[in-house]
Amino acid sequence: MARNVSSEGGYVMQEGSTRVLGRDAMRINIAVGYAVANIIKTTLGPKGMDKMLVSELGDIVITNDGATILEEMNVDHPAAKLMVEIAKTQDKEVGDGTTTSVVIAGNLLKKAGDLLDQNVHPTTVIKGYELAAKKAEETLRALGRKVTPKDVEILNKIAMVAMGSKGIGSEAEKKRISELVVTAINQVADQNNGTYVVDGDLIKIEKKAGGEVMDSELIQGVIVDKEIVHAGMPKSVKNAKIALLDTALEIEKTETDAKIEITSPEQMEAFLKQEEKMLKEMVSKIKGTGANVVFCQKGIDDLAQHYLSKEGIVAVRRVKKSDMEKLSRATGAKIASSLEDIAASDLGEAGVVEEKKISGEAMVFVKQCKHARSVSIFLRGGTDHVVSEVERAIKDAVGAVGATIEDGTYVTGGGSTEMALSAALQAYAMEIGGREQLAIQAFAEALESIPKSLAENAGMDAIDTLVALRNKHKGGKETTSGVGVLQGKIENMETLGVFEPLRVKKQAISSATETARLILRIDDIIASKGGRGGMPPGGPGGMPGMGGEGEY
Repeated sequence: MARNVSSEGGYVMQEGSTRVLGRDAMRINIAVGYAVANIIKTTLGPKGMDKMLVSELGDIVITNDGATILEEMNVDHPAAKLMVEIAKTQDKEVGDGTTTSVVIAGNLLKKAGDLLDQNVHPTTVIKGYELAAKKAEETLRALGRKVTPKDVEILNKIAMVAMGSKGIGSEAEKKRISELVVTAINQVADQNNGTYVVDGDLIKIEKKAGGEVMDSELIQGVIVDKEIVHAGMPKSVKNAKIALLDTALEIEKTETDAKIEITSPEQMEAFLKQEEKMLKEMVSKIKGTGANVVFCQKGIDDLAQHYLSKEGIVAVRRVKKSDMEKLSRATGAKIASSLEDIAASDLGEAGVVEEKKISGEAMVFVKQCKHARSVSIFLRGGTDHVVSEVERAIKDAVGAVGATIEDGTYVTGGGSTEMALSAALQAYAMEIGGREQLAIQAFAEALESIPKSLAENAGMDAIDTLVALRNKHKGGKETTSGVGVLQGKIENMETLGVFEPLRVKKQAISSATETARLILRIDDIIASKGGRGGMPPGGPGGMPGMGGEGEY
């Protein structure tokens, strides 16, 4: 029950603070966690639906990416915020499987609530869940299959599945994007003692509305969203020698306050000529290295622009630090912090540097870098909303394929892995005995929420599908049987080529278990005055909501 804290046990907290105790606190938290899972479970799988999220300012986001939905929803309830954290962790660690992790966590909470109603102690449930998570991880490793960066076909299928739920168009468009992603990742992957490290940040995603998704391309280099600074400079340079400067091509002001008194026009002229000479020297130093393209992280003086233009050197100014690092990786150039020690050996190379106007905006393309260690994917699409969703799909695919290459393992998708884990846990529960077996069985049933949601979203009968899948997976027989959502029937996921990274499943299970454990240990919610702290609109008698009235 919600109570005024200050009225019990003396005036401990300020007037108006609220408190929810014991089983009531657990029930509210469980209901909220399950409500969050229910909101996004309809987005799961290739047949999942999208959500339209409208901000207070009227900005619209249309997506079915779990992490994006939960972030944009701006949830208010503390337990709901914990669910959002799962999606954020999953997004950071793997980049894909955000919806899966939240749906599993919500169902773990719901099943725990059923056990609490049967007077099973929360500590027993938590212990059972921990045992189940450990066993699930062991089973996952046994189910994993080996893969290397050379297995391009398998990696393409993993990218296709990661993007499958995003509404980015036809199969041909998904295939095109998945091929771009796999090629890009193979180029930026670093090999070290037989293991691979993939830094997704080295794949720059640049998007522009206009054209269509099939027009998207992989650039062997970097796209810089800036324009060439001077109209007199060439708009295209072949066999570019590129200098990267982290210093301004300007006359910098002195650190200390200084005052110069000029008493005659001659002095003024000499002063200006000295400035001019200094700028000329800067440009001649750049010219002396043999550079014909300059990317500068800071400003370039108008006069310096003029001299660079006269020398036929292309210049781009105020380039972001992250873009400078990508340019360095792509072209092999070293970033120079001073013009004093810049040398020809610091320059990078690119086949072509050109400025193009895309949808009315100028962009500089650094292309055809021979040994590019950083690449760019240039996205096109009918509208801003389409391009943004394709970008989210690519980020998921980059995360999924990157995780697969790093771990060197993958599993089958379509709910087949979850069903195989569920069957293994049901058998494991019988071995354990005691009250913990109830929690392990509950964990196994919670994992079944994934194939169940996939079936529901595909318009299949969820109960018939689950029963049929249980029969196929009984005794660890057909571990690759899952929900064939496109055909609307149970199929072999290996034959269909529905593959997912092992890390997606592992991370989803571990973060869902940890969050369920965290929430189940709470038996007291104390909210300060003005805070909602678990209080739904109108107190615990109302719907255990995630915010005030009118928020949804």
